[in-house]
Amino acid sequence: MKKTIISFLSGLVVLGTSAHVSAQADAPAAAKTWDASLESLTFEKDGGKLPYRFMKPAKIEDGKTYPLVIFLHGAGERGTDNKAQLRHGVKDIIKLASEKHPFFMLVPQCPNGKKWAEVDWGAASHTMPEQPSVPFTLLFELLGKIEKENQIDQKRIYVMGISMGGFGTWDVISRFPDKFAAAIPVCGGADTAQAPKLVKMPIWVFHGGNDTTVKTQRSRDMVEAIKKAGGDPKYTEYPGVGHNSWTQTFSNPEVIEWLFSQAKK
Repeated sequence: MKKTIISFLSGLVVLGTSAHVSAQADAPAAAKTWDASLESLTFEKDGGKLPYRFMKPAKIEDGKTYPLVIFLHGAGERGTDNKAQLRHGVKDIIKLASEKHPFFMLVPQCPNGKKWAEVDWGAASHTMPEQPSVPFTLLFELLGKIEKENQIDQKRIYVMGISMGGFGTWDVISRFPDKFAAAIPVCGGADTAQAPKLVKMPIWVFHGGNDTTVKTQRSRDMVEAIKKAGGDPKYTEYPGVGHNSWTQTFSNPEVIEWLFSQAKK
């Protein structure tokens, strides 16, 4: 796949050729399940494919813009079925937020064998790779297309992720700190050298106190690094909890209300 450079200075600009989106068969229209609102699509570019689900507000008013929530799944939900990435968190977010806060939602699916950020999840630390991963390059280009074609509030684009997606969340906000209004990295880790870029961003970090899959210290270290640089991130650590720190997080109305209250100045 041809590598591209994405500019985020004034909104995403999609570069390159041969990009298109194809729809996939989804739940029957009569099915009133929560996931029926998430259209099943695939973004294709230069031989690369990125399955994704996309939800629009139930009612879109002319001249009005709406927040966009990007949800990055964990390692266990990788694949091509365009369903597994909905397994954790997405249902709770939609349930708690959709009526009070109409929003767009983008839930991409990372291919098997790839990562949102190509780093070692079990390591005590890592240096952010010079270039984003292949799936993220596709995601960046897809995001530019979505912004261009929909009534997205550019001051309220949010990103969140769990485990592998937590690493991905840290990675994307470190690369493009001016793009996002807020971030929720759950049981992830980051390059602490990137902390000075994030001092002005509202970030709420979550991790289980007994997580042995991704060391709890990874979140502690990043929170401390941002604070030392002059920022004020929120941090919630669940005592006695292992790797699953997302169930409590995304079923908590306080978290959802905090997210939708954030906007870039």
